[in-house]
Amino acid sequence: MYDADLLMKDAGLVAADAAGTVDGSPMVFSVGPGRVEGFLVVDVSAIEIADNDELYKIKLQGSSRKDFAHNVEDLAILELGAKEVLGGDQDSAARRYAIPFTNERDGYLWPHLRVYTDVNGTIASGINFTAWLTNAVTTRTTGSCTATTTTTTTTTTTV
Repeated sequence: MYDADLLMKDAGLVAADAAGTVDGSPMVFSVGPGRVEGFLVVDVSAIEIADNDELYKIKLQGSSRKDFAHNVEDLAILELGAKEVLGGDQDSAARRYAIPFTNERDGYLWPHLRVYTDVNGTIASGINFTAWLTNAVTTRTTGSCTATTTTTTTTTTTV
């Protein structure tokens, strides 16, 4: 379950570099001037790994501008793909991933957030996923459910 207002990318194949969209429009979420912590949840329903050179970087990016024209910072990155590119023993699989994030980097707060997918390798169909922001993540393991929550604190200083 998620808050539809925090949906950053709706279902659909991504086969080339692209910003996340919802109903065909670019999705930018403005968190305001304070520090925010949470999770980027990515539900992967399909992932192409055929040539063993595929790499998908799903990024939560922040910017000082809502149009993301410049000043763009990667705040969290999920790397998925072929084991030959990632290292390890297994290719990435279709499942739910939760990546912690904060909109603060090196003391600077990034008030505008978006999801961006960087696609590399020999790609025919690509990756299909939805992504949203939350402050609680639920995972399922053999019929049980575990919830993790975080508390977000916003501080505003007037000078």
